Parts: sequence; C-alpha cells; structure tokens
Amino acid sequence: MNWQKQLSDLGFRVSAPRKRVMAVLESAQQPLTPLELHQTLLRDHKAIGLASVYRTLGLLSALGIVEVVYRSKGEMGYMAAAQGHHHHILCQECQRAVEFSGLEDLSELIDHVENQTHYQVRDHLLQLYGLCPECQSKHADEKE
Repeated sequence: MNWQKQLSDLGFRVSAPRKRVMAVLESAQQPLTPLELHQTLLRDHKAIGLASVYRTLGLLSALGIVEVVYRSKGEMGYMAAAQGHHHHILCQECQRAVEFSGLEDLSELIDHVENQTHYQVRDHLLQLYGLCPECQSKHADEKE
C-alpha cells in the first residue's frame, strides 16, 4: 500500500513536511538519523524544523511507514518501510542497509525460546551486520 494512502486512510494529513521526509527516506540507501535527515532537507532547500523531523519520524514510525534500523555504532537511523515481513543487514563500513525477507526461518528459534522461557513471543527485531560486496572488494584491493 502506498504510504500516502495509508496515512490518509488512518485520518492523517499528507502534509508537505511528511512528503519531504518520505522523499528523502525513499531515496536513501542507508538509515538516516533525524539530524542527517534534517541536514539533507536543508541542503535541498526544503525548509523544515528539526522538531518537525522528529515529530514526523515518530508518527510515521508508529504507523509502520518508516522503521528504525540500528547503525553499527548503535545510533538509531530511519528508513522507509517495505511491504511484508523483513529484516535488515547493515554494512559496518559504508552503512548501506539491505532488506531481506524472513519470518518462517525464525519459527524454530521462536518455538525454542517460548519452550525454554515460557514467554509468548509477539514480535522480534533481527538485524545483521557485515560488509557489503563493494566494501569487501575495497578490503581485498588494499591487501594486494
């Protein structure tokens, strides 16, 4: 579902600041902190206050339109959410994030955790870290 339709269907306006924030996030290849997002908007001559960026991210995150991705040093970044259940793998060097699908592959682990802890698992966050192919190539070139 298109994020603008989702926002409208939930009774929220598709305001100019929300459009600007989503335009940047939809084109970003790495998770952006609120400050980085704000700086990008200012560089693109899109007037928006930092408080508006935080409010917009809070709302869009609560609605599942954007999602938090933890960067390699633990900073929270934001990316536009994709359809369906997925996770992210983040390059520890260039910070590029890529989505990969997965829920069924965790069912065995979730069953094990529930049996061991007697908790009922309702949700989870799985994020992997590594080196993307481009950064792997750079490291290989440096070794030669």
